[in-house]
Amino acid sequence: MNLLGKLDWSVVPFDQPIVMFATALMVLTVVFVLGWTAFKGYVPYLWREWLTSVDHKRIGVMYIVLALIMLLRGFTDAIMMRAQQAVAAGGAQGYLPPEHFDQIFSAHGTIMIFFMAMPFVIGVMNFVVPLQLGVRDMAFPTLNSVALWLTASGILLTNVSLAVGEFAKTGWVAYPPLSELQFSPGVGVDYYLWALQISGVGTLMTGINFVATILKTRAPGMGYMRMPVFCWTALASNLLIVAAFPVLTATLAMLLLDRYLGFHFFSVDGQGNPMMYVNLFWVWGHPEVYILVLPAFGIFSEVIATFSSKPLFGYRSMVAATMVICVLSFLVWLHHFFTMGASADVNGFFGVMTMVIAVPTGVKVFNWLFTMYGGRVRFTVPVLWSIGFMVTFVIGGMTGVLMAVPPADFQLHNSLFLVAHFHNVIIGGVVFGLLAGFNYWFPKAFGFTLDERWGKRAFWCWFIGFYLAFMPLYVLGLLGMTRRMQHYDNVDWQPWLVLAAVGVAVILAGIVCQVVQLVVSIRDRAQLRDVTGDPWNGRTLEWSTASPPPAWNFALLPRVAERDTYWVRKKLAHAKDGPPTPPREYEPIEMPKNSATGFVTAFFAVVTGFALIWHIWWMAALGVFGAFVTLLVFAFRDREEFEMAADKIAQFDRGHQAEVAP
Repeated sequence: MNLLGKLDWSVVPFDQPIVMFATALMVLTVVFVLGWTAFKGYVPYLWREWLTSVDHKRIGVMYIVLALIMLLRGFTDAIMMRAQQAVAAGGAQGYLPPEHFDQIFSAHGTIMIFFMAMPFVIGVMNFVVPLQLGVRDMAFPTLNSVALWLTASGILLTNVSLAVGEFAKTGWVAYPPLSELQFSPGVGVDYYLWALQISGVGTLMTGINFVATILKTRAPGMGYMRMPVFCWTALASNLLIVAAFPVLTATLAMLLLDRYLGFHFFSVDGQGNPMMYVNLFWVWGHPEVYILVLPAFGIFSEVIATFSSKPLFGYRSMVAATMVICVLSFLVWLHHFFTMGASADVNGFFGVMTMVIAVPTGVKVFNWLFTMYGGRVRFTVPVLWSIGFMVTFVIGGMTGVLMAVPPADFQLHNSLFLVAHFHNVIIGGVVFGLLAGFNYWFPKAFGFTLDERWGKRAFWCWFIGFYLAFMPLYVLGLLGMTRRMQHYDNVDWQPWLVLAAVGVAVILAGIVCQVVQLVVSIRDRAQLRDVTGDPWNGRTLEWSTASPPPAWNFALLPRVAERDTYWVRKKLAHAKDGPPTPPREYEPIEMPKNSATGFVTAFFAVVTGFALIWHIWWMAALGVFGAFVTLLVFAFRDREEFEMAADKIAQFDRGHQAEVAP
């Protein structure tokens, strides 16, 4: 019996210099960071204040750090793909062998959707939502930590596949029969499945946590129609997570049973149905698009209202549009595969529903435009991202409506036109929104604003680079170029692909500008310091706290009497028309204790996932046992909270009030 299952030295790709160089670079980077951290003596601080923290703000920051790291990883794959396609025309074969190219485009999609966009969205929601609701933390703080570290576990397993074994060669959707054992006998699909299963459990925990927090723990007086729009979009997004992610979990579990135990859910030779996998995948997959983009819509609503210095136009219609999108997103999944052979009636229904869901999105765009109309718009970096979004996303939406017409989709379905449309929506909507939110709430998280000059340079590089990178793909799709081609014979396509590669280089310049922006901002943080906690003259409750906020968020829970209550309170104070402020009476606050449960559970999740991938059954059993014991220890803990003394809260709050006093 082999104690290491299928694992031996032959699984390390020593014969692939590109892979080995990337692996060495990744390992050296990790070793350097860990060594530098230990040398500087930061390990106790990181363990105490970050790795075991259950504070929603620190968990949000860690999610965003993970997302930014994976943005660099996934974008590296994009550079390699575009460079390969720019040179692999006619007799030239390029520099990537087909099997490596297949892994790269599969990893790129998986990383960018599951391990960049999702953690970034969840990180922003984690940081902002409890502050906007006027509460002190999430409903289940330790569950929040466990969810973060399970996501990190999936990320780690995905990156381990670069050095030990291989990643899936199936594309990020892993359609059968290609993902079945007969056609993918290696461990690549197993890495994909276990990484997504582990991180998916964490995401489902997050969804449950947010729904409970938003529905049950708002500040006194904050009814549903007084919630900020970002909280509404977070609620809709997390309702979709709770409804859709169990479908993905069950679908991937069935594929795992096919591969590990010889079941035949999706294998044709065993009377299975591969199209059932496609249906189930997109029952999750299209709501996933709105899981990502709805919070971005909320960010744009906050940014545009704040920097237009006026209330958001059509608040109620914004809320209604958000919830209509939430419902309709489950009625459009089949437009992803009109070509499967369904009847004209079925295709027609889903085509019409796809056009209908564009209506509430259009309502949002017009509301943002009407908010800016007549306002005193300040063209800061978040506003530039918002305007860039409105232009870019509308183009992506129009191409989406075009593809909702089944006859057109029959021609364009598997072409680069679809790739261009998808990136048009995800980059123009999700990424632009997240970068707007990153610049908008950064001073709240760290107490100083980001450098505007480098921020604007980053925006223009991203904006111009996006159009250079993806508009040529629309043309290539209309010319007949299909997706995922490692090499092509039609040399007439090459100039368009070279232009797309130039666009990727311009986006890379934008990412470099963002790195420089961070470095310059940290260097000049004394000049960029914000002592008021409200650098943008904001409207919602998060701007009423110190920057960065204390662990307890609010010394006294705010009472909400209207929408944009902080904005109204500031206006009354400025006009001296408000009632006199009574002296504050501070009380001790019960705070959740830090917990290593999430970090330790994630360690055992990685052990279990790695063992199952390589069929090391004893190790998998130890991993499951370790996770069970960890959760058991947590369940029988003696104390789950500690008391923050009233005098400490009073000292901090009075110091902040004195600092912001005119």
